[in-house]
Amino acid sequence: MKNVSEKTTIGVTERDTRARVARLVLEHGPITASALGDRVGLTPAAIRRHLDALLAEGMVEIRRARPQTRRGRGRPAKWFAITDAGRSAFVQAYDDLASSALRFLAEKAGERAVAEFARKQIADLERRYLPVVRAAPPQQRVRVLAEALSGDGYAAAAAKGPRPGGGEQLCQHHCPVAHVAAEFPQLCEAETEAFSRLLGTPVQRLATIAHGDGICTTHVSPRTLSGGGEDEGGDPAGAAANDDISDEESGRTSI
Repeated sequence: MKNVSEKTTIGVTERDTRARVARLVLEHGPITASALGDRVGLTPAAIRRHLDALLAEGMVEIRRARPQTRRGRGRPAKWFAITDAGRSAFVQAYDDLASSALRFLAEKAGERAVAEFARKQIADLERRYLPVVRAAPPQQRVRVLAEALSGDGYAAAAAKGPRPGGGEQLCQHHCPVAHVAAEFPQLCEAETEAFSRLLGTPVQRLATIAHGDGICTTHVSPRTLSGGGEDEGGDPAGAAANDDISDEESGRTSI
């Protein structure tokens, strides 16, 4: 019995560690094996064992060295990225319950009630991010917002827009509510509105994981084109929680 118990314990530990490795790939990928090993505290042999298992399960995939990465002599680096199947594995079991609850709300109170619920859900996140984002210089706010989102598991990053002077892009590689948002886009709309208030400039959602895209991409307009000055004294989080129809009345387009 002792041997059986030990094997079970070892098996659970292996699964837990492998799940942690997969989550790190999701949140920080593409990432190298050595960087993963450092984060998890595993030897090169141990991290390779877990990565080989995740590759065999279709949870992660190999990408060669990033284009901007320059290396010296030797084999090109392998970068590990999450697959669609791997991302789906992280979907929480409460998704079905959440979808059922929102369907019930829509049936009983209408679509506006779902939109109001979405805004109130995002208000807490917006309120927590507000001091950090507004404390940063305007030109660094997208990056700071991305870092805050990553701290909550969104695996976000900031990037320059496709054209010079064309603004920035906020990219989220993970969405905890993607499966629910596929049925209820009000969740994405509320998040987009919050981004605009936090950054103090118009934004436009270009792609979403909920609609089958690889990442959620939000275009952030340059502040010089938005006509907005410094708005340190505003309270966007309060607007999110207390003014459920302000965006509709103003005619602003968020998505």
